[in-house]
Amino acid sequence: MFRGVYEHQIDAKGRTSFPAKLRETLVGQYDDRLILTTALDACLHCYPVREWEALETALARRNPMEPGVKSLLRLYVASAQEVPLDKLGRVLVPPSLRAHAKLERDVVWAGMVKVIELWSQDGWHAAQDEARAEADSADVMRVLTELRQG
Repeated sequence: MFRGVYEHQIDAKGRTSFPAKLRETLVGQYDDRLILTTALDACLHCYPVREWEALETALARRNPMEPGVKSLLRLYVASAQEVPLDKLGRVLVPPSLRAHAKLERDVVWAGMVKVIELWSQDGWHAAQDEARAEADSADVMRVLTELRQG
């Protein structure tokens, strides 16, 4: 399981260090490859290859003409790219993905259980503010209650 928030920087070539704690989980439970894709938010989703393949398999069972499925395929699957960690534990983020998430200098990696998000620092702070504003909502409380009971 991926958890934690880690601040790093991205260089002009698009390389950024993959946090050591997340790397331990990735290499320990999977391998050294990630699938990066555009998220519906202004960030990237980073999946271990095995988790991504499970998602693709589930999507393949759906009708590709179904509006939500078609949109997900176009926005999420079509932009997905496999990226290995280099010897120094860095990831090279392709230019089109950097542009989507507005990754320029300061970045934030956020562990989200089975997926990792990669944000610009400003984008992460804005998403956190939005999440805090919604934290008292009935939906959040319902989910917390269900998790505690399950």
